[in-house]
Amino acid sequence: MKPKITIYDVAKRAGVSQPTVSKVLNHYPHVKQSTKEKVQKAIDDLGFEPDFLARSLVTNKTRTIGLIVGDIANPFYAETAKVIIKEAQGSGYEVILVDTDYRRDFFEQSVKSLIAKRVDGVIIASITRKNDQIKDLQELGIPIMLYNRNLDSKSVNYIELDNEKGSMLAVEHLITLGHKRIAYISGPIQYSSFQNRLNGYLLGLRKHGIDPHQDLIYEGPFDYENILQYTLRLLVADLHERPTGFIVANDQMAIAVMDAIKRFGLRIPEDMSVIGFDNIDISASPFIGLTTVSQQKKRMAILSIQHLISIIEGKTAIDQSIRITLEPELIIRKTSGSVK
Repeated sequence: MKPKITIYDVAKRAGVSQPTVSKVLNHYPHVKQSTKEKVQKAIDDLGFEPDFLARSLVTNKTRTIGLIVGDIANPFYAETAKVIIKEAQGSGYEVILVDTDYRRDFFEQSVKSLIAKRVDGVIIASITRKNDQIKDLQELGIPIMLYNRNLDSKSVNYIELDNEKGSMLAVEHLITLGHKRIAYISGPIQYSSFQNRLNGYLLGLRKHGIDPHQDLIYEGPFDYENILQYTLRLLVADLHERPTGFIVANDQMAIAVMDAIKRFGLRIPEDMSVIGFDNIDISASPFIGLTTVSQQKKRMAILSIQHLISIIEGKTAIDQSIRITLEPELIIRKTSGSVK
């Protein structure tokens, strides 16, 4: 049986001290790249396997981070998770991804599961405005970062987009193109981002003296088939009652609206304009070319994980308030046009 390889062996092989090897293993900053490479080569040559469980018992850290999302099938969450995982791994952390399917009971179970796994911190990208489960994390001293969500509590950190302003930009764009009857497809308003987007739509219309019509606002189940059928019902209305443009609370459902418009035999944007929200990768496809509000999701994701790790590692006090709101940007493509 081969003797167990230790940090001492790695240090001797690399020609550095044991504390230096430990710093490399724990991804400490300010270690020279050449030193990291020497240590890594020694690890590879010797076949050294760090005992992460033992290390976690000594340091009380598992170097794991929980990420709670609403629906991983939604490209917005999938693209966000990819950025967070890559950034976390670059800092020596692994991410435990949890999909709640927008269900409160799944969310509660997810929190319990992450606590049991002793994660060092949690990024939450799906949480309703009234949620007591978050207190369980706070009482245990587990750092939290909300991603594009916020709560009324001043004790919860968040990084979000100015969602209200994002919808106002979309409304302004369509009104500039001559639209007055603008339909709005909302997401579940128990989530702060969707409520704020709806608020922005209403404010944008009223700013231009347009009274919102309740029959042009959808607040039902937020899935492809329901949005498709709702859009078709609007399109069969009398020509003067029909909307000329749609603003949709995310790109995925905006594509459902586009599908309905095309099935009805109308053209985009000649007959009907559509604006989404999120700027997911596929929205830029030449086959879709969706005009959309960019969330700066990559920047939000990077800031979220960087600030969370800073708290975990004690560089930022756990009680220091981090509340960052980013500016939206309207990306104009080919699905928005002038009223004929």
